[in-house]
Amino acid sequence: MLKSLYRTCLLASLTIFSASAFAAEFSDKQREEMGSIIREYLLKNPELLVEVSEELQKRQQIADDAQRNDTLATNAAEIFHAKNDLVAGNPKGAITMVEFFDYNCAWCKKGLPEVLRLLDSEKDVRLVMKEFPIFGEDSDYAARAALASEAQGKYWPFHLAMLGHEGKLTKANVDEIAGKQGLDVAKMKSDMKSAAIRSQIARTQELAKSLAISGTPAFVVDQKLIPGYMPHDGLQAAIKEVRDGGGCKIC
Repeated sequence: MLKSLYRTCLLASLTIFSASAFAAEFSDKQREEMGSIIREYLLKNPELLVEVSEELQKRQQIADDAQRNDTLATNAAEIFHAKNDLVAGNPKGAITMVEFFDYNCAWCKKGLPEVLRLLDSEKDVRLVMKEFPIFGEDSDYAARAALASEAQGKYWPFHLAMLGHEGKLTKANVDEIAGKQGLDVAKMKSDMKSAAIRSQIARTQELAKSLAISGTPAFVVDQKLIPGYMPHDGLQAAIKEVRDGGGCKIC
């Protein structure tokens, strides 16, 4: 009975404190007493903090899912078929898979062979690559250089070389790799300063935020988001699910 009373007081107090307009109606002494009740209850029942944390995580997940579904529905064309999309695999593939990645992401590097294996085994997959630099200035430099390389028709080999680079990719590494891939480095460095390239990366970052993507890699296959590293079998299963479901709904 006493525990139930404490819980009632706690919940009531939390509700009151969550609305400052109501909390202001209580005296300093009353607020101090309610604070003591809450503290005493939590010290005696610390498991409640775990319960509250789990509930908050559940509500956040529901909110993220709702926001993600709304973004996928309203921005499908931009996510899957933007004008400046960089595409690998089958450009006319029936199923489009989008990858958000960073050249300094260890899991993206590890996942590269898995993605290439998928493109080799699934001939109707169209891969859209979204440059999503999240690991600082070197990553941003690499992303802008990659986008600039498209003007010289070198994006795909340059992309593979940078993502296949062992260890941290620096600005110097990027320039060196570009030269080895036959790029005119001076032209690349000039082109990568364009407002259009910066705008493209900024828009990708906005899309990622709306999709509740906080890390790399992250894959979008039709209406499904797959966060994190995924082996070939997992990616293939996601493609099969779309195919078995009658094909793309939005991709």
